[in-house]
Amino acid sequence: MIQEPFAVGASLLHRLDPRARIVFATAYSFVIAVSHRFPVLILALVVSILLICLARLSMREVGRRLAVVFWFLLLIWAVLPLTFEGELFYQAGPLTFTRPGVVLAAQITLKSAVILLAFMALIATMTTVTLGQALNRLRLPEKLVHLLLLTYRYIFLINQEYQRLWTAIKIRGFRSGTNIHSYKTYAYLIGMLFVRASVRAQRVNLAMRCRGFKGRFYSLDDFTFSGQNLLFSLLMTALIIGLIVLECN
Repeated sequence: MIQEPFAVGASLLHRLDPRARIVFATAYSFVIAVSHRFPVLILALVVSILLICLARLSMREVGRRLAVVFWFLLLIWAVLPLTFEGELFYQAGPLTFTRPGVVLAAQITLKSAVILLAFMALIATMTTVTLGQALNRLRLPEKLVHLLLLTYRYIFLINQEYQRLWTAIKIRGFRSGTNIHSYKTYAYLIGMLFVRASVRAQRVNLAMRCRGFKGRFYSLDDFTFSGQNLLFSLLMTALIIGLIVLECN
């Protein structure tokens, strides 16, 4: 099953209205994505770290998720400073590092860290089901919400089907290699996985129709906009406006 280590907690951010968290996480990330000035990005990094602290998330888990992005950023640092044209920044033998390439790589690194930390603090602190319900309350098309919730519910079941097929293959003595037999085996594995997923989808459809499903999920949770949510909204609005003003000046 998909792990949600940040969804359980009693911090201030966990108690906030999910709708407000989604709206401001999206707006905040959009402002950061189009920003270029380093004072804005550094200030946003400090804010994102403060949000992580307010959410009281495990730093070990946060570090593990940042490590995944680290390898992508490492590739950017290995390519952009060497391939981006512009003023010379540093030269080491045949390698020439340009200042625009270094600046662009630094901007991408800061933006990635800021947005990822903000989403961990504001979005990952709610369950996927709560996320879907909040998106539905924000008037996102119901079909997209249903697709999100059903994908979350059944993706790990498809993984179980894959594990069963792979176990059956291994029991029959399959050894992977660079040959036609291995390629055919992988093709059969993928084909059977699609077949079983299709069969499971038909069974799920029939089960839902038998239970009276008419194209809408009903929720017993009632989101309330309390004073804490109002204060959070005012602070985030002021922060976003401040970042925009700082970027434009």
